[in-house]
Amino acid sequence: MKFEMVVGLEVHVELSTNTKIYCGCSTKFGDAPNSHVCPICLGLPGSLPRLNKKVVEYAIMAGIAFNCTISRKSRMDRKNYFYPDCPKNYQITQDKFPLCRNGFMEIELGDGTHKRIGINRIHIEEDAAKLIHRKSGTFIDYNRAGVPLIEIVSEADIRSSEEAVLYLKKLREIVYSIGISDCKMEEGSLRCDANISVKQKGSTKLGIRTEIKNINSFKALKKALEYEYKRQISVIENHGEINQETRRWNDSKLRTEVIREKEYSKDYRYFPDGDLVTINITDEYIEEIKKKIPEMSYEREKRFIKEYNLSKHEAHILSLDICVSNFFEDTVRISNRPQVVANWIVEYIFKLLSKNSMNIDDIKFGSEDLAELIELVVSETISNDIGRKILKEMFLTGESPSKIARKKKLLQNNNEDEINKIVKLVINENQKAVEDYKNGKKRAVKFIIGLVMKKMEGKANPHIVSKLVKRELEKVK
Repeated sequence: MKFEMVVGLEVHVELSTNTKIYCGCSTKFGDAPNSHVCPICLGLPGSLPRLNKKVVEYAIMAGIAFNCTISRKSRMDRKNYFYPDCPKNYQITQDKFPLCRNGFMEIELGDGTHKRIGINRIHIEEDAAKLIHRKSGTFIDYNRAGVPLIEIVSEADIRSSEEAVLYLKKLREIVYSIGISDCKMEEGSLRCDANISVKQKGSTKLGIRTEIKNINSFKALKKALEYEYKRQISVIENHGEINQETRRWNDSKLRTEVIREKEYSKDYRYFPDGDLVTINITDEYIEEIKKKIPEMSYEREKRFIKEYNLSKHEAHILSLDICVSNFFEDTVRISNRPQVVANWIVEYIFKLLSKNSMNIDDIKFGSEDLAELIELVVSETISNDIGRKILKEMFLTGESPSKIARKKKLLQNNNEDEINKIVKLVINENQKAVEDYKNGKKRAVKFIIGLVMKKMEGKANPHIVSKLVKRELEKVK
């Protein structure tokens, strides 16, 4: 009997608003526990919530980006459950009348074909608090309680762990590119629950599903789905029954584990929240929001390939972050060297950003400075190695490359007479390399060129050095 994986993902995205969804408390991450709280987000008696308009705007932006129908009338509901991280003993969310419905997203599979994954709904809700488990006990931080979320619920159209990862990555790119979330999975800004079942290949009858909660990395998603797929098949083949239950992924033991029996909708006793009014959305408001949506990252990727003749890899990583894309295009407009600019950003600037834990908009120099640096290298005023040294200095000081080059005396030496004196000196000092060259070992040439460049502190024109080394070695044959 052959089986097929059936997966639907529920992705929770923390929105980048300054304040929480129903109160004015800060959403800033990493501050002291319980420092961003008030009677509303603590659920104290008599406190009244007020919906943050920015949350609605961001959710509609997501709905448009994922090709959804935007509901003209929507409402907030109470989802009732008792858990220590839910201070009110209910969560304000949306049930029967979500803000966005019936969307889709396309993913590109490994063979180059495209597959459409349906989006059932996108709704807004509040996040719960955070439980911190220690040996001495369990503590609770209410800073996260009331932080605004959207939940993006896919249809059960995913048929493999690879497709699930592709879907989640594309979703993350789209959400990040429209600027509504930082999507930092390590901080919990984006996490997902996976609903998985198995069915016989060719059959339309779906199996009993289990839910894997709070997956916060692409690797964990892939491993959890593959483990649960094999586990469910093993249960079926051994004539057991799959229980509808909620599980978690144990990354240290590489397995899913039961948390609780799966609740049904009726268990949550949904009913309209009487403290919040109906959300009425006009056509004019939707059109206004549409104008705020920037070019999608996947649209930029295609344009970069077409306009600048970049590789798919270069276009992809340069298009993910709108700030990086703008920096790239601003530099290209000045230098008119798209391929060289792409190389410098991808190969050198990204490494320095990572090393210094910075974003592109944190750097102290502008696109005009990078264009100037590239021109100095291309014109052979400085070598590529010197250019990289100057770039590091630009990160530290923000000074222009020409100023750094003059101040540190890094301008390239193109004087053949001066360079040839050093070439002769290095050859005289390295007779073993000369003998190797005579015996046909070509790497001896590179060895001597390297010594000359080192002696001249990388300031010699490498093309001239190469020419002169070869000429002088020919003389000693």
